[in-house]
Amino acid sequence: MSAKDGSPEGIRFDRVRVRGAREHNLRSIDVDLPRDALVVFTGVSGSGKSSLAFGTIYAEAQRRFFESVAPYARRLIDQVGVPDVDSIEGLPPAVALPQRRSSGTARSTVGSATTVANVVRMLFSRVGTYPAGAPTLFAEDFSANTVQGACPACHGLGRIYDVPDELMVPDDSLTVRERALAAWPTAWHGKQLQDSLISLGYDIDVPWRSLPADQRDWALHTDESPQVPIFRDLSPSQVRQAVASGAEPSYMSTFLGVKRYVLDTFANSKSARMREKAAEFMVSVRCPTCGGKRLRPDALAVTFGGFDITEVQAMPLDDVARLMEAVLLPGWGTSKQQSGRSGEEDLPPEKRLAAQRLAADLLQRLSPIIDLGLGYLTLDRTTPTLSSGELQRMRLATQVLSRLFGVVFVLDEPSAGLHPADTEALVGILKSLRDSGNTVYYVEHSLDVIREADWIVDIGPGAGTAGGTVVYSGPIDGLREVEESFTRRYLFADSSAPAPTRTRRRGDALLSLTSVTRNNLSDVSVAFPLGAFTAITGVSGSGKSTLITHGIPDLLRSDLASATEEVEGETEPATEDPLVSGSPVATSGRASGPADRVRRVVQVTQKPIGRTPRSNVATYTGVFDQIRKRFASTPDARQRHYGASRFSFNLPSGRCPVCKGEGMIEVELLFLPTVHAPCSACAGTRYNAETLEIRLNGMTVADVLAMSVSRARDFFADDADVTPHLDALLDVGLGYISLGQSATELSGGEAQRVKLASELRRAPRGDTLYLLDEPTSGLHPADADRLIGHLQRLVDGGNTVIIVEHDMRVVAQADWVIDLGPGAGDAGGHIVAEGTPEDVSKSDASRTAPFLRAALTPSLDA
Repeated sequence: MSAKDGSPEGIRFDRVRVRGAREHNLRSIDVDLPRDALVVFTGVSGSGKSSLAFGTIYAEAQRRFFESVAPYARRLIDQVGVPDVDSIEGLPPAVALPQRRSSGTARSTVGSATTVANVVRMLFSRVGTYPAGAPTLFAEDFSANTVQGACPACHGLGRIYDVPDELMVPDDSLTVRERALAAWPTAWHGKQLQDSLISLGYDIDVPWRSLPADQRDWALHTDESPQVPIFRDLSPSQVRQAVASGAEPSYMSTFLGVKRYVLDTFANSKSARMREKAAEFMVSVRCPTCGGKRLRPDALAVTFGGFDITEVQAMPLDDVARLMEAVLLPGWGTSKQQSGRSGEEDLPPEKRLAAQRLAADLLQRLSPIIDLGLGYLTLDRTTPTLSSGELQRMRLATQVLSRLFGVVFVLDEPSAGLHPADTEALVGILKSLRDSGNTVYYVEHSLDVIREADWIVDIGPGAGTAGGTVVYSGPIDGLREVEESFTRRYLFADSSAPAPTRTRRRGDALLSLTSVTRNNLSDVSVAFPLGAFTAITGVSGSGKSTLITHGIPDLLRSDLASATEEVEGETEPATEDPLVSGSPVATSGRASGPADRVRRVVQVTQKPIGRTPRSNVATYTGVFDQIRKRFASTPDARQRHYGASRFSFNLPSGRCPVCKGEGMIEVELLFLPTVHAPCSACAGTRYNAETLEIRLNGMTVADVLAMSVSRARDFFADDADVTPHLDALLDVGLGYISLGQSATELSGGEAQRVKLASELRRAPRGDTLYLLDEPTSGLHPADADRLIGHLQRLVDGGNTVIIVEHDMRVVAQADWVIDLGPGAGDAGGHIVAEGTPEDVSKSDASRTAPFLRAALTPSLDA
């Protein structure tokens, strides 16, 4: 049978029909989703929202697209794999905007990622003001990433390596023989270079500072590499006589000046140790040719509105937009409209028209970026320095400009890192995508953004094995009647009921920071109550993360000698070249307070806890050490002389010899997505057969790793060494994840909570300062409440907690609030308001105040 439109019976093309979705914890679910609508996926953390939206719907859309791509081309594309689903019908092409902590290299910038930089270069090329007689440059001549535009001295990096005199000669009271030239090598090569100086007429037995200035300068800085005679076993005076008489030398040596030696060794040595040694005598400095601007002089000589292109690229996007708006004013380009700084003459009519066309295009590209609260960014800001929320919003704005039609956009928490004041603009962007004939599917926890959806899919009701079903799918109001939904309890909370309140702690002392300066924080002074819970608020880009990530720990380390720890798994690899990343930014200012109250500072970030599948929740938290000991203490293990190391999948004695403890075998299918299949030898357990013969209360070590934290808590209920680790994971809302879950599969929020759990299981000390940047990011309101409750208990134990937060429900529970702003970037970096949540909610200058007031209203009325 067929429908009237010729389609198979029952298929409606205004719906996406998902049947039998089993990805991750999804329980073979069936669901129909509307097209050309805003559809929000909700549920507690770990319920299966992302598994449905990204792991199933987007993955299938991508798979279908790649079916149309030539096989050899598919090998070059990173594919997400084939989802575990029976069928999906009515699915249009899809574009995914997931949360990513960083993207691109240090040469990737806001300007290049949004294509705005292309238009700016065209603007300078076509309508810029050139010096008299200068030829017209092409757009690529204004790019530091092209051969045509890059400064020839620094190759477009803006920085060069230098070898300062004070590093080459750290002690000028020493003689050359006493190794005054510390950057020169030791052993035979160093002796040869010293002997070369003797032949060149240097006295190597007087203090370096006593040598003539011209001799010192030549030896350090010459680029010459002369052939110098070397005379073995002769004294300096005998060498000088031999040189003067033209005697036959023992051999000829190539002389290298100290700076030349260091730079050549760093660039060309195949020995990593020698390169590291050379790097000790080098610093990264601003390129003297381009002044750090990265471009050729002829490109820098072209101006627009009195600015060269690097000055425009360094402006906040808000200022770039104002510059372009001026171009569209009547009479722009005539002498009476020129700024006093530019001194430019009247433009010909055709140039004025070209400038206005380009300016209008620029404004069109900048508008959605600024609307999403990113007007404080600059075009030259590198994308790796953006937060995941900033990066996703920037990419979302770019999609708006793409004018795509009939596409499904799949977004992961588009409100992440967004101040409530910017939420309205975000919703406007999402609606514009929908109204342009697209479908928007988004995973979200923000109640304000959830309420704007046309359709809601609530997954759960719980997390992990307790989730994976469709609790409700339909118009939002329909969720009101679904008792088992956790989301319903927050979305339709009784606004007349008094909100839970607690007595605000006043703290027992103050931690004072004065004259803090870094990034957009300029001479900021602020005080935090110790023994209290403080929330730092403000619009995106106001300086919150700079204060909590750098300002507080840096100054405490230098002034109060506090032991600073970053609760981290594996450190970030040092991949950046100093020339690309530039000189490190320093934090200036002072910290004061009772040193005995802040002996330890703990930073809990959202960086990954591990970079390989071998790092998992059990190994990171340390609970696996205790579990392996339990298996080693069983009678069978003792009889076989199995120690705890036998139960590690990272050591040869216990792991599967085929997959080497990976549990999976990677099958390369060339133009198809790489398949990871369970190892046929161990069936994915990671262990060899002998190790799996050992059982603890009927369970193998692989069975225990497959348990959820909640189930493991019941299994080890009587084990006082294991339960504290598991209780800490439960306290931060991670009962649904398995003990053996790979670190690479954890979201940023989950990774942060695993670290926090690892920290919380320590014995409380009462003198610790905890710093958390948006700890509720990625958390359902129910999970956020649980996490904040545990942080409150830390403070009850005498510790201090300072968080950066955008969720006003959480801020309302703080003892003290510090609001930064009033705007972002250069318009931020100041203390706008501080005090109790009630005090800050009354501030007329704070953009946070009205939203905080709304969160407090029930309790204020009670």
